Amino acid sequence: MTSFLSRATSTIPSSQAFHVIHRTVTKPGVLFSSVASPSVEKNLEDEIQVKYTRSNSRRLEELRAQLANEAPSIAEFASSNDEINGAENKISAIVPKRRNTILPKPKWLKAQPATSENYQRLRTTVRELGLATVCEEAKCPNIGECWGGGADSTATATIMIMGDTCTRGCSFCAVKTSRAPPPLDPEEPEKVAKAISSWGLDYVVLTSVDRDDLEDQGANHFSSVVGEIKNKAADVIVEALTPDFRGNIDLVECVAKSGLDVYAHNIETVERLQKRVRDYRAGYQQSLSVLRHVKTLSHVAPILTKTSIMLGLGETDEEIYQTLKDLRAIDVDVVTFGQYLQPTRRHLPVREYVTPDKFASWQEEAEKLGFKYVASGPLVRSSYKAGEFFLKNLVREREKGQAVSA
Repeated sequence: MTSFLSRATSTIPSSQAFHVIHRTVTKPGVLFSSVASPSVEKNLEDEIQVKYTRSNSRRLEELRAQLANEAPSIAEFASSNDEINGAENKISAIVPKRRNTILPKPKWLKAQPATSENYQRLRTTVRELGLATVCEEAKCPNIGECWGGGADSTATATIMIMGDTCTRGCSFCAVKTSRAPPPLDPEEPEKVAKAISSWGLDYVVLTSVDRDDLEDQGANHFSSVVGEIKNKAADVIVEALTPDFRGNIDLVECVAKSGLDVYAHNIETVERLQKRVRDYRAGYQQSLSVLRHVKTLSHVAPILTKTSIMLGLGETDEEIYQTLKDLRAIDVDVVTFGQYLQPTRRHLPVREYVTPDKFASWQEEAEKLGFKYVASGPLVRSSYKAGEFFLKNLVREREKGQAVSA
């Protein structure tokens, strides 16, 4: 290499030598120390630097010209809609249109509007007492129907306690998340009990955010809310839709013995999809262990256990059926099926909209397996018209008991 470079610089003009040396030099300003003549070396280095700078400048000007031809100007962005539409082709040349990842909803997904007098009354009380409801926080489509009640149906409200911010980040859930939510409100048990008694509800569902930041994960607070409700409105049926308490059986038992009537904990989806759908701290077997332990407390008080499964996340029929068998193996009493609906583009996309006929089929299968009650439909949620389902089932069980005694 040294002899070649020496011959090149001594036998050809510098303008031609540039092309020879350019093949062996990776960047200007760095030449081999063995160039024969220092003056030739300096001349070549200067010429390479000039040509390198000119080349970069030329490419920069070409890019600027290209952008000027393709991109809309600031004036175009600030102009009227008609003018913007005229520049649409220029914009799309640079940024392709964003694909809408939310599948269009089928015709059968139509909820009742939230306009009834009872709905407005419940909503006003929630605002006045500073309470949170999962119906609102999770954007439930059935809020008008559940809160509305009526002559032939039971009004049901789902109160979310322990704040409106969760310490977990499940990919299907619209509730706010934070590692350090605000502290618990010590007056919340009294506020919730006051609201329930003033509403005159037949059935109330209490749920909560996960509070992994607390030593007892909020179990004692949950228990206090249930106890206060029973003190002020003993006839109200209370369902507690609880977190998994990280599988801590003592905390599960604390809530189960609080005086509630139904202990609910959602398994959410089939085993294979757990990690994709739920927070990493949740799990299929952990949820089963919670429901299993509650059933062992039947000698203390007869508690119904309940869970819910979302469909449309990519599960198979075989996986759903296996989940039902696993739930029956630990004597879960009630199961609900509902269509998963994607809250925002940031959440897990819907894989399939399951038809009403398919939901009816799963209801039949679950009933054959021995569940005491099954609610299944596209808009069914864990607490969807829970009072109506529960009370009708109680009547059915009572009628069976009377028939046997007769």
